[in-house]
Amino acid sequence: MSQTPDEVRAGTVKNNKSTRWLIYAAILALVFLLGFVPTCMVARRRGIERDTAQSALRISNMQNSLGNAIVDARAGNYELARQGTSDFFTKLGAEIEQGRNSIFNPAQETKLRSLLEERDNTITMLARNDNYSPDQLTKLYNQYREAVVSTPAP
Repeated sequence: MSQTPDEVRAGTVKNNKSTRWLIYAAILALVFLLGFVPTCMVARRRGIERDTAQSALRISNMQNSLGNAIVDARAGNYELARQGTSDFFTKLGAEIEQGRNSIFNPAQETKLRSLLEERDNTITMLARNDNYSPDQLTKLYNQYREAVVSTPAP
């Protein structure tokens, strides 16, 4: 059973069409990847930038809540100051307990753990409307700022 020349040509044409479609598919895949890979790289870089900005914002928000507590305490609003201070300590403790997912690096965490030791004393002073509490809050504020500024996050 041999093939006629027309049958051979028809098979060759069929093979050429199949090969041509494979080449088109390969070229299309290559063009897709040439556009897709750089877009993925840019998206990843933007994601890292977003995460960095969110970490900086959380650090700043914690600092602001402590600063607001100082202002409230100096104005004689000890209950608002106590609530703001409690909020600060709660957020600080939660961040430190996150470990690897924390916004703080290990050096910062070490310095900030000492601030948590002042929590009960500071909250008690504010609850008693102690006149020394604004000074205590200012001391904590400066320690927090020194810890996050002197050892920046990676």
